[in-house]
Amino acid sequence: MDIKTATAIRRLRLVSAPEAVSFIVLLVCSVLKRTTDFNAVPVMGAVHGVLFILYVIFWADAWNRAKWSLGTAALYFVLSVLPTGGFFAERRLRREAEGAVIAARARKEGVVNA
Repeated sequence: MDIKTATAIRRLRLVSAPEAVSFIVLLVCSVLKRTTDFNAVPVMGAVHGVLFILYVIFWADAWNRAKWSLGTAALYFVLSVLPTGGFFAERRLRREAEGAVIAARARKEGVVNA
């Protein structure tokens, strides 16, 4: 994995958890809006919207650079629209990045010829 691919995956990973948190907070704000006088939906909607747009941009960049299969790319996109999916995406992306680092070190040390 080259540095640009690793950076693209890292950016996606860094935005996935905040996007998931903003989605959950937006859902809570929606319930509070309908049950109380508290209305933070416009603010949280904007925050979540910006984070979701960043997620989609970083997802497209990571898909392009990492050469994911259609199934893998679809999985990461579906995880972005589920309320807690961003947490699962972040965990999978972290494991993928760690695996790439281990493989790069093994190649560098001559352990494998991959």
